[in-house]
Amino acid sequence: MNILINNGRVIDPASGFDGPATVAIADGKIHSIGAAPAGFAAERQIDAAGCLVLPGLVDLCARLREPGYEHEGMLESEMGAAVAGGVTSVVCPPDTDPVLDEPGLVEMLKFRAEKLQRARLFPQGALTRGLQGEVLTEMAELSEAGCVGFGQAEVPLSNTQVLQRALQYASTFGHTVWLRPQDRDLGKGVAASGPLATRLGLSGVPVAAETIALFTIFELMKSSGARVHLCRLSSAAGVQLLREAKAAGLPVTADVSINSLLLSDTDIGYFDSRARLSPPLRQQRDREALSAALADGTIDALVSDHTPVEADAKNLPFAESEAGATGLELLLPLALQWSRQDGVSLTRAVEVVTAAPARLLGEGAGVGRLAAGAWADVVIAHPTQEWQVQPDALRSQGKYTPFAGHALQGRVRATLVGGQLVHDAPLAAAA
Repeated sequence: MNILINNGRVIDPASGFDGPATVAIADGKIHSIGAAPAGFAAERQIDAAGCLVLPGLVDLCARLREPGYEHEGMLESEMGAAVAGGVTSVVCPPDTDPVLDEPGLVEMLKFRAEKLQRARLFPQGALTRGLQGEVLTEMAELSEAGCVGFGQAEVPLSNTQVLQRALQYASTFGHTVWLRPQDRDLGKGVAASGPLATRLGLSGVPVAAETIALFTIFELMKSSGARVHLCRLSSAAGVQLLREAKAAGLPVTADVSINSLLLSDTDIGYFDSRARLSPPLRQQRDREALSAALADGTIDALVSDHTPVEADAKNLPFAESEAGATGLELLLPLALQWSRQDGVSLTRAVEVVTAAPARLLGEGAGVGRLAAGAWADVVIAHPTQEWQVQPDALRSQGKYTPFAGHALQGRVRATLVGGQLVHDAPLAAAA
């Protein structure tokens, strides 16, 4: 279908383009950006007056809960939530049931996602079989099946020798290892160590849980030459170590979750289990350091850390509740809130959820940009439209978020994937 998107402000951080333009789409790809092409016969026109026209968002961490946890989320509901939030490319961690440690499981998941014809799915393969931390998976076979990297999700690797071998193997074949830096023993608490956790009587996770893991990872990177992506950094001390590692030339990238970027441990309030997260919310100084690092490029990308959790697992005492929050539908408006609140340019706020995470997936993914010949993955959003986060109105099967009841600005009106309109909110388009 030939489509024209008219009257919008087009922002493409990958090319540096920012200005009013018409986007022409043909055969599922971007035909041109600028003035409407002469003789271009559009079968559909979308009026984007007052809206931003952006590359489809790329989320590097979203649990879709299939296979194995369908009581907390279904592939159909979570992919629907993704496109409702303007997310057109999703990386899912390997901690499903069964774990994504076999090529057949990866291929089946990708096949099911493709049949839904919503967002693009980029599975992450397990680094060790069953995430048990003992035997390495066949990374080459998993890569051929479609895995974009290999990690342990929330399961720390306690055996340093296994981690060393994993990094050596990954380096040999050019794979990226995705690691959440957290020491297994120090990371068993439920809240960030500090005055608030002490006052509430909650077991703490010290900053050292992150920094000790980072020291280990960086030392092993030096000897192996492996490329590592750090998932959901959470502390000011961790940011400083990342800066030093990048300055030393280590091939390391990192992301931060929307929760850690905008919230602090005080948002736990009076044992609010919606703020029971992993990594735990830390102090305000940590939040400020994470924000500054994301703004200046030390941290590369912003993720939703989407983790749908069922009511029975959340409606428990804080320490007993399951960690996680829904986030796919909130990623864009919260990125815009970060831009306004912390004085970050709109281009950078868009970049950290589009071009920057797309670069981590590699050129072959072909996502996160608006350019002639690229896939027509496009999101149209009104940047100042106000709305209140009402959990029951979210498309995700998971209804728990620490942002419930918050008034946000920025609403997705239409999402296209491969030139197909997969989400169309009221007033989004005019045929």
